[in-house]
Amino acid sequence: MCHNHDDILRSNNKDLQEVEHQMDRRNFLTKTSMGLGAIALGSLLKTDKAFASVKNGALDTSSSEALLKSYNKNRLGLPHHLPKAKRIVYLFQSGGPSQLEMWDYKPKLKNMFGQDLPDSVRQGQRLTAMSAEQTTFPMAPSIFDFQQYGESGTWASELLPYTAEVVDELCFIKSMQTDQINHDPAITFMQTGNQLPGRPSIGSWLSYGLGSDNENLPTFITLITKNMGGQPLYSRLWGNGFLPTEHQGVQFRSGKDPVLYLSDPENYDGHDRRQMLDYLGKLNEVQHDAYGDPEIQARMAQYEMAFRMQTSVPEVTDMSDEPDYIFDMYGEDSRDPGTYAANCLMARKLLEKDVKFVQLYHQGWDQHSYCPGGVKSQCLRTDQANAALIKDLKQRGMLEDTLVVWGGEFGRTVYSQGQLTPENYGRDHHPKAFTMWMAGAGVKAGHTHGETDDFSYNVVKDPVHVHDFHATLMHLFGIDHERLTFKHQGRRYRLTDVHGHVVKDILT
Repeated sequence: MCHNHDDILRSNNKDLQEVEHQMDRRNFLTKTSMGLGAIALGSLLKTDKAFASVKNGALDTSSSEALLKSYNKNRLGLPHHLPKAKRIVYLFQSGGPSQLEMWDYKPKLKNMFGQDLPDSVRQGQRLTAMSAEQTTFPMAPSIFDFQQYGESGTWASELLPYTAEVVDELCFIKSMQTDQINHDPAITFMQTGNQLPGRPSIGSWLSYGLGSDNENLPTFITLITKNMGGQPLYSRLWGNGFLPTEHQGVQFRSGKDPVLYLSDPENYDGHDRRQMLDYLGKLNEVQHDAYGDPEIQARMAQYEMAFRMQTSVPEVTDMSDEPDYIFDMYGEDSRDPGTYAANCLMARKLLEKDVKFVQLYHQGWDQHSYCPGGVKSQCLRTDQANAALIKDLKQRGMLEDTLVVWGGEFGRTVYSQGQLTPENYGRDHHPKAFTMWMAGAGVKAGHTHGETDDFSYNVVKDPVHVHDFHATLMHLFGIDHERLTFKHQGRRYRLTDVHGHVVKDILT
C-alpha cells in the first residue's frame, strides 16, 4: 500500500518506474553531480555580493583590484573586470529619429535649401528603394532653431527643452554607424548584433553572463509604448535566441494583466500551486537526469519565477505610492499606463528593484514625409520623460551605477524624400551617420564624441559602429565582449560576432 503521494505517483506511472530502474547508483551520481554542483554554484551567482562595496548607490572604487578579487565570480568567471554599471535602461526609439532635427546642428545648411546634395558627399552610397528612383537629392535644412545648453555648451533643438536641462549629464555619440538600411534588419542588428533573426538580444546576453540581482522579478523586462503604430516590433528583439530560455525578455503590458498568463484562472485560489510545482519539479528532475536536456531546468526556473511574480508584479506595477510631484516631473502622460512617460516611470521602479535590463520601445520615428511635424509630435511625447528619468535616477543616487541609453536603429538623410517646401519635407533612412546618447554609470557626462560633415551625411571623426557600441556596453558591466561566448551548432558565438572595439574615449 502506498503511504504518500510520491509512492502513488510511481505506482501509477510505468514510464517513471522504468526510468528509475535504469538508474543505478553510478549513473545517478554521474548524472546528478553537475546538478548538485549547480546548486552550490547558485549561491555564487548571487550578484548582490559583487556590489557589496556600494555606498549610497555608488561603487567604492578606491581599491579596484582588491574589490575585484573580493567578487564571488560566477561559473563563467564574470565579471572579467570591475564593472561601472549594475543595471541599464535602454530607451529604444524605433523608426530612426532624425539627428538633423534634434542634435546634429548644421548651420551651413541654412543657405543650401533645395540645392542638390553633391556627389562628392553622397559617394554612391546605398539608397533605399524609396529614394532609388530620385534623379535629384534636394537638401532640406532643419526648420528648428538650435541653442547651446549647460556648461558643456551642447547644441540642442528647440524641440527638446527638458532634455536640454540635463545635457551636462549626457554623453553624445554623433558618429554612430550601422550596416543596415531597412528597419527590420537594422533594429534586429541593433538589438542582437546580427541582421538575421535568431541571435540572443543584448539583455539576454547580460542575463546569461551576470545572472539576476532580484529573485522575484525577471532579469530582463521589456515595455512598449501603447497605440503608437509605426514599424512592427517582434518578440524576437528581446528573445533569448540560442541561449537558455530563462534569459529571454519578459514583456510587461499596461492594463489588468501586466504579464500574460500570470494571473490565476477564474475560481482558482492557487492554494495548492506550491505543492503542484514541487511535484512537477520532481518529475522534471527525473527527466533531466535521464536525458540531460538543459531546457528542462530552464523550464522549471521559469515556472518558479512565474510563481514568485504572482506576488512581485502587482507590487512593482502599483503606482499608487508615487507622489504627485513625481508624476508632474514625468509629465501628465505618466498617469496613463502604457504611455512612454508612464513606461519611463515604470522603468525607474523596476530598476529600483534591481532588474538588470529594462528595455523601452517607442515607435513612430519613421518620417518619410511631414518630417518637421512628425518629429515635433514625437518629442512632445518623449522629451519630458527622458529628462525626468535622468533627474529621478540622480536624485535617488542610482545614476552612478545605472546606464541609460537613448537611440534608434539609424538616422535620416539631409536630402528630402518627395516634395520639398520651406516648411515641410521628408527624410529617408540613413545608416552612415546618426546620434545616440548615454548617461550614468561609467560614461563621461557633458561629453560629445564623434563628428559628421556639414551635411550630417558622413562621419569625419571617431566613427562608432554598432559592434563598438555593444562592446562598450558590455565593458561597462565588467564583461570582455570577446570572452563571453556560447557554443551553438559547433561554433562559439558572441554579441559582437568577430568585431567590435571598446570606445574608451567616452569612459570615465
